[in-house]
Amino acid sequence: MGHLLETIESGLPNGLKVLVRPVHSAPVATCWVWYRVGSRNEIPGRTGISHWVEHMMFKGTPTFPKGSIMRLINKNGGHLNGFTSEDYTAYFETLPSDRIDLALRIESDRMANSVFDPAEVEAERTVIISERQGDENFPEFLLNEEVTALAFRAHPYRHQVIGWKEDLWRITRDELWTHYRTYYGPHNAVLVVVGDVAPSALLKRVEELFGGIPAGESPPPVIAREPPQTSERRVVLRRPGTAQYFLAAFHVPEARHPDSFPLMVLEAVLSGASPMSITGGATPTHRSARLYRALVETELAVRAGCNYSFNIDPGLFLFSATVRDGRSLEEVETAIWEQIKRLQDEPVSADELQKTQKQARAQFAYALESVSNQGFWLGLMEMVDTHRSFDTLLDQLAAVTAADVQRVAQTYLTETNRTVGWFVPTEHQEVQA
Repeated sequence: MGHLLETIESGLPNGLKVLVRPVHSAPVATCWVWYRVGSRNEIPGRTGISHWVEHMMFKGTPTFPKGSIMRLINKNGGHLNGFTSEDYTAYFETLPSDRIDLALRIESDRMANSVFDPAEVEAERTVIISERQGDENFPEFLLNEEVTALAFRAHPYRHQVIGWKEDLWRITRDELWTHYRTYYGPHNAVLVVVGDVAPSALLKRVEELFGGIPAGESPPPVIAREPPQTSERRVVLRRPGTAQYFLAAFHVPEARHPDSFPLMVLEAVLSGASPMSITGGATPTHRSARLYRALVETELAVRAGCNYSFNIDPGLFLFSATVRDGRSLEEVETAIWEQIKRLQDEPVSADELQKTQKQARAQFAYALESVSNQGFWLGLMEMVDTHRSFDTLLDQLAAVTAADVQRVAQTYLTETNRTVGWFVPTEHQEVQA
């Protein structure tokens, strides 16, 4: 995992946290700015506002007019992107290391001087609503939205990151600007630089570029807490479509909870080791994983897997499957419950546990070959827990026992803690829940 590499932690008086990790294996460096804001920080009526602000921060500043950021990064042999999640917003540029100053200049400038031109706001409203409408063409998106909204009653995780269309129609330019000024300043940000850099010179440059940006007021805390779920919840979504989809969500603890590591191993046993990666998300379900063998090899499903994601607050452990044509949702659901019960009743064998942990180690090693992915994981861990977890993550996974996996399966994957969703294409309406 890079145990021999040191992460240098620093900070500025305005609240900006700085993490620098020298990696001299290639003349490349990556610059990330992480803001502690996502859909978790939104209120009803303003859902999707964080994702919209993320888009607006690509629209230029007086120094870097619209379109120039992308052109400059491409011209200098680099690439860039940005994304918004439930818990955070991140921007990154990866460049030849002798050009990393360009990334620092871009990020410090848009942190302080992004232009929210009213005409650009209206143009982007159309773009984001079109993006939302495009998502609605996918049954998996619609089913996830229904299940998530049903699983969470109080917590803002119930809203999709892109927001509700009704909110996207009404959010104003002034609301976007206020959101930007509240959350996208040094007081709410972490700068991560990984690669072929000299830390002392880099930190001096960071102070020159970011030190003069004033800190904003502390953002309002997220105080909503999800009450315990005490009974199963179900939804059947009937829309035009070509396949039946299954989704089940179980409430699980937050990333900093000790059970997060057994839950990661549980996911790997069922679905295969699949660390998130900035270059391509999680890896596909491993063919030796239990859900693949029980559902895909038996031709019940075209695809089946599960996912546990790190969140600041307690989140969801998801099971999903695409039903094979000619098979039923009942068959798929029964097969998934059987795999959960097997985990609850029988400890994972020493051989299977060892194989799973070996796969996880290999996947993480592969995912962290690039400095971009190291910047992603350092920042992600800092957002949901602490960046120090980055270097101990594999050791924590290796310490998980079969008894730990069995215990978390028994604790969280229970009938009263689950929300189940079926997507039934309208031509399959004879299927009943």
